[in-house]
Amino acid sequence: MNQTSINPAAGLKQNLVLVCVSLFTSGGTLICCALPALLVSIGAGATLAGLVSNVPQIVWVSQHKNAMFAFAGFMLLLAGIMQWRARSLPCPADPQQAKACMFMRHMSFAIYLFSVAVFLIGVFFAFAAPLIF
Repeated sequence: MNQTSINPAAGLKQNLVLVCVSLFTSGGTLICCALPALLVSIGAGATLAGLVSNVPQIVWVSQHKNAMFAFAGFMLLLAGIMQWRARSLPCPADPQQAKACMFMRHMSFAIYLFSVAVFLIGVFFAFAAPLIF
C-alpha cells in the first residue's frame, strides 16, 4: 500500500509541491525567451542589454532553451498526472479540514493552469514568434 492510500493529505501535499515546481520551471521559460522578446519588441533593447550585463545567466538559459522547455514540459506533464490522480482523493471528515482540503485542491489546480499558460507563452515567444516576425 502506498502512502497516499494511507494518508490522502500526503498525496495532496505532494501534488502541491509538484505543481509549484512546475510553476517555477515554466516561469524560467518566460525569463529565457518571453522577457527578452518583449523588451526588444517595445524598444527597450538598452534595458535588455543592462539586464544581460547584470544577470549574464540569462544568456546561458537562452542557449539551452530546448532542454529547459523539455524539462518544464515534463514537469507540467507530471503535475497534470498528479492533478488527475488527486481529483478523487478523499478529504477529511472534519468540516474545517475538509474545507481546507478543498481549498488546497482548487488552489493547486489554479496554480497548475497558470503554469500551463506561462509555459505556452514561453513556447510562443521561443519557437513560434521568431518564425512569424
